[in-house]
Amino acid sequence: MPIFLREHDVENLLTMPAALTRVEEALRDFGLGNAQNRPRQRVRASGVLQVMTASWTARGYMGFKAYTAFRSGTRFYFHLFDSNTGEYLAIMEGDRLGQMRTGAASGVAAKYLARPDAKILGMLGCGWQAESQLEAVCAVRPIERVFCYSREELHRNAFAEKMSERVGIPVRAVANAEEAVREADIVNAITTASSPVLHGEWLKTGAHVNAAGVNWAQRREVDSETLRRADAIFADSVEQAHWEAGDLLIPILEGVIGWQQVQELGLLVAGRTQGRTHADAITFFKSQGIALEDVAVGSLVYERARAEGIGTALPF
Repeated sequence: MPIFLREHDVENLLTMPAALTRVEEALRDFGLGNAQNRPRQRVRASGVLQVMTASWTARGYMGFKAYTAFRSGTRFYFHLFDSNTGEYLAIMEGDRLGQMRTGAASGVAAKYLARPDAKILGMLGCGWQAESQLEAVCAVRPIERVFCYSREELHRNAFAEKMSERVGIPVRAVANAEEAVREADIVNAITTASSPVLHGEWLKTGAHVNAAGVNWAQRREVDSETLRRADAIFADSVEQAHWEAGDLLIPILEGVIGWQQVQELGLLVAGRTQGRTHADAITFFKSQGIALEDVAVGSLVYERARAEGIGTALPF
């Protein structure tokens, strides 16, 4: 029988180190052709239904996430199947799952693209999603200081206090986005902005950028100068980027970059392409939060739940 897992189950079973390892493994298999991912599909009513599917055949899993975004809120559910037999394995609430896999993807990108000696992290966005972004980067690089910015002063101050305690590293709230970026070796943008909050002219030589907050074709967090300055540009799915990555689509339409410059992160993890070529290079990762990452961490949660006897059995 399949099992049902609530948000608190996912919270208790999934750690950032484990999520990082699992997402890295799945992306490597994606680069080797042992996993498939399909772009997010959307249908509209008075809100939006969004569905994402993927298979990780190397591990024997496939699944999909369905979620609705309405004025009353957003609801996430992840469904996991055995890719060898078709057996229904689990349904789980997917909010925490999504937060952790998105953070982990940025962590994997930083591991492969940021300078090994990166010590300063700049955070644009101080919401709930930003927490896992910060944790993941701190897990893969020797971060010593973090600067964070969001529009609301109280919000960014609270984030700085909370995350300083959690990661044991000084996190300082700053008064504007430029101040968060100027000294940063790694910049994470995780906002709901519809127009750029990160300007390429602010980036220091050798910086790495993770852009993870926007997955709509008409919206972007980073400006075209950021992409123009980038020596290496990666996405977790180039196919999906064609549909929804405004951070890439808009500068491509402007002629600033071309699709031939955008590579898949999985190819880099699998050793099939080159990323950072020198210390002064600026590197860029566009995270869209793909279904394969859900399958990666969702299957891990399922395995741990089974081992610990956690979950409610479903009658089918």
